[in-house]
Amino acid sequence: LLCGKSATGKSASLEHIKNPEGVMYLNCENNKKLPFKSKFKEYTITDPTDVPDAILAAENDESVHTVVVDSLTYLMDMFESTKVLTSANTMKAWGEYAQFMKNMMAQNVAKSTKNIIFTAHTSDIFNESEMVNETLVKVKGSLMNTGIESYFSNVIGCKKVPLKKLETYKSKMLNL
Repeated sequence: LLCGKSATGKSASLEHIKNPEGVMYLNCENNKKLPFKSKFKEYTITDPTDVPDAILAAENDESVHTVVVDSLTYLMDMFESTKVLTSANTMKAWGEYAQFMKNMMAQNVAKSTKNIIFTAHTSDIFNESEMVNETLVKVKGSLMNTGIESYFSNVIGCKKVPLKKLETYKSKMLNL
């Protein structure tokens, strides 16, 4: 999970993925363009149920080594807009919202042999019981209680840092 606030470099950090021709990029953000020219296999998602199908299709495609879902936040908002709010039985549809995420992670992501990267937007929430601000991926319904981050082995947070703070930082991976 690659998460952070808007414009902190989530999508930009994908620019140097090795063998970009083998990346299936699922754009759930209203076809918002990447901040770099890519060689990814790019697909615009307009129906959230296409994402689990795409992960399955990638599994059967030897040319794909990585699937990127950009972003989980927009994907779940899309599910709410197209499936929950249009349903005759919204209570049942909210249950389906939670199950969509759980099933996608358990049936598609967990069983995949491909690298799968999700991006997500974060929000700062004040935790009254512990009296601290927490940064987390905010979703609706019962998924919020579990925490989206709990579905991932690796959670990477992106944030803006002034260049002055980075000048003294020594790393082969940092090019200023």
